[in-house]
Amino acid sequence: MTGDPDRRRELGGFIRERRSESRLSLRRLSQLAGVSNPYLSQIERGLRKPSAEILQQIARALEVSAESMYVRAGILDESAMELGPAIRRDPHLTDPQKDELERIYSGYVEANRASGQEPGATG
Repeated sequence: MTGDPDRRRELGGFIRERRSESRLSLRRLSQLAGVSNPYLSQIERGLRKPSAEILQQIARALEVSAESMYVRAGILDESAMELGPAIRRDPHLTDPQKDELERIYSGYVEANRASGQEPGATG
């Protein structure tokens, strides 16, 4: 995730809004997502930048797409969101397999962005 404080605050606000809409307390969401209450509070306030894995756990607990969280966090470009719905529509995959494919894809995108590797580069 980018170090941009504005993006972190935007992501935190999004999580807080979804939590409120779902009528979940901070404590309950932290339990559902498997993260500590203080850590989740820091994410919501834009003080911490969660990993893709933590975002996926929070997305699952809030019942929102992990891709939308990744885009808000700056991990995924919005154009990459086209892959998520295609994976979700595939009737030959189980839900855990779909989650894993999205996690793997996002991990590669995040790793390439962090390393500065150009899209389309071989190796």
